Amino acid sequence: MTKPISRRDFGQLALGVAAAPLGACSHAQGKGAPVAQPLRLGFIGIGEQQPIGAEGWAYKRGLLAPVLHKLGFSDVSFLRFVNGPDLNEALSGGSLDVGIYGDTPALVGRAAGLPTRLLNQSVVGLDAWLLVRADGPRSLAELAGKTVATSKGSYMNRYLSGLLLEKGLNDSVKFAHLLPSDAAAALERGDIAAYAAPVQTAPLMVGKGARVLDRASDHSGLVGSSVTVLTNQFAKGNPDFSTVWNDLRAQAVADLKKNLEAYYAFHAETVHVPIEIAKVSHPVGVFVGEPLSAAGLALLEGTKRFLVGQKLAQADFSISAWALTEALPAR
Repeated sequence: MTKPISRRDFGQLALGVAAAPLGACSHAQGKGAPVAQPLRLGFIGIGEQQPIGAEGWAYKRGLLAPVLHKLGFSDVSFLRFVNGPDLNEALSGGSLDVGIYGDTPALVGRAAGLPTRLLNQSVVGLDAWLLVRADGPRSLAELAGKTVATSKGSYMNRYLSGLLLEKGLNDSVKFAHLLPSDAAAALERGDIAAYAAPVQTAPLMVGKGARVLDRASDHSGLVGSSVTVLTNQFAKGNPDFSTVWNDLRAQAVADLKKNLEAYYAFHAETVHVPIEIAKVSHPVGVFVGEPLSAAGLALLEGTKRFLVGQKLAQADFSISAWALTEALPAR
């Protein structure tokens, strides 16, 4: 059985203190004329070789490479991580320039002093489903005294923590760490009573017999978002990057919405799921062209307030100060 997670563990793991990246590449160093290097971009995935969403679509459509060349990069090097804490560790260690991942580990990392700048919210309104076995608990109250699990430091972790607090169950439920790839088997064996799954994985688990007990989208403020961050060093050394990237991303969102069936076919093929699940996991409304919308910022602020209030993040900070100025909504 996995060990229950403490608030201290949550903060450390969301920052990535004990994690190691799945891969890394560093910029070449040397004297003489600068040599164009690939942009090192980290994302969260299971087995795919590139991200999905507007960024992945821009790469698929051939929109990304010309822009990167104009900015002085040879291409893009996609580096996949199993969760946000691992990606935080890579950002901290200097093996990434850009990271696209869940808002919770990004916020916890920044609260702990991780030197990043917020570039945009790539997806706003990520759902999570709380799953049980077909013969499992029929209500949230029945989880008392049992073990529930999710991936530590993730946006699903924030949902599950908020849900348990909302229902008065945070002191009566054991909380364990489990990656999505291991969740179905643990649930079937009865090692855990419930699992908070990312919406990309949840429908597949339901298809294998799991039952939905609750959804983040059923509660105000418990859905997540995916954010894009730059390291401070990269942001300072590439002052034109943020405006050019966000402009490209807005074009990709518009193109994606004009070609929805083609996008979902790409999405499904990339992450190896049926196209129906691609549509359920990322309905068109989660793709927003604006870097930081008022609704998205409100969601980030609420998540940060919860994390700080529950001592899951080390210190409060200003999201507006964290964000690059050109990414903020016009006033």
